Order: sequence, then structure tokens, then C-alpha cells
Amino acid sequence: MDTIILWFLLFLGFILFGFIFRKPPIHYWLFTFLLTSYCSTFIGVIVVEKGMLEYPIRLLANYFESSILYEYLLFPIICVYFCQHTYDSTYKIWVIQAIFYNAFFTLVEIILEHYTDLIHYYTWTWLYTFISTFALMVIIRTIVQFVPKKPTYS
Repeated sequence: MDTIILWFLLFLGFILFGFIFRKPPIHYWLFTFLLTSYCSTFIGVIVVEKGMLEYPIRLLANYFESSILYEYLLFPIICVYFCQHTYDSTYKIWVIQAIFYNAFFTLVEIILEHYTDLIHYYTWTWLYTFISTFALMVIIRTIVQFVPKKPTYS
């Protein structure tokens, strides 16, 4: 059953990926996706290597200890959607929306941790997930606002 959930999430991620670049400015969303992937991978490797959590069932398990599905696809997609929905919003709205996005994402992780073998907490808790993803989303959204509206080509 866990493998089916994993493949379903991969399929869902690919479908959602197809929609994130349909809304201009595309360079914002590409930058957001790649920056989120980079940062979440960096943090994810540290957390897994420190033994704070484990992904017993994962894609490409022979090559990666962390969840590449989460770090390279699902979380970056969610972050792009968050940035798209807060594109013309104030900082106060960013924070409120980031709380809701992360509450949903954390709830899904809690359910997966309790009822599947996709993730196991050791010293990690749901609160760490919420705080780290919230902070990362707000930091990335702050960085993205400084990307020029129109790319300049030399």
C-alpha cells in the first residue's frame, strides 16, 4: 500500500508540475521551484543524516537516503503555488497563507507518519516540519520579490 501511495504522489506531482508554469511571469516560478528544491534538499540531507527522521520506503532508495519526491518535486511545487497566490499580496497575507499551506502540508505528513512506512520520526516532530517549511516558504517568497519583473537580456 505504501508503494501505491508513493507512486500516486509522484503522479500527482507530475500533474501539478504541468500547471505551475502556465501563469506569467514564468521566470519567477522557475526560480522559485529551483531555489526551493536546492534549499529543501540541503536541509533534508542534514536532517536525515543526523538521524532525526527516516524514509524507509522511497524512490531510488539505493541512491538517496532522503525523500527526493518531497524535496525535488512536491515541496517546490507547493512553494510555487504559494508564491503565485501571494504574488500581489502584502507581507501580512504571505504569513497568513503560509500558515495555512503549512498546516495542510504538516497534517498530511502526520497522517503519513502514523499510518504508513513512508516516514518515521525519531527526534523530529511535526512542529519542526511546520516551522522549517513555514520559514523556508517565507524566506523564498521574500527572495523572489527581489527578482526583476521583466528579465533583462544583454
